Amino acid sequence: MAAALARLICASADLQNGGRAWRFEIEQADGAPPLSAFAVRYRGQVYAYVNACRHIPVELDLRDGEVFDLSGHYLVCSMHGACYEAHTGYCVSGPCRGQRLIPVPVSEQDDGIYINVPAP
Repeated sequence: MAAALARLICASADLQNGGRAWRFEIEQADGAPPLSAFAVRYRGQVYAYVNACRHIPVELDLRDGEVFDLSGHYLVCSMHGACYEAHTGYCVSGPCRGQRLIPVPVSEQDDGIYINVPAP
């Protein structure tokens, strides 16, 4: 099994509670196009997901990085209005109710946000 390397995606200060998401890409090992993903801060914790609605795989944010609803509690698909819990990715309303966004393992250390990627 290949080791994983931590890859910096943004500074900790780039993510505010209920604020704009930080978009990034995840390279795929099979040579397929990279996956679009995003990281958000919710109640002080950082969460990251593949940027694809579970109803139809379109990116959640119509406007770059705007994934939270007005309350700052739910992630919303701009195309379908599906609402997901920010801390679990669980869809609480909309056409894909009961499904979950695909999580991306993320950690915060040394004032940075990191994802683990396979070593080359």
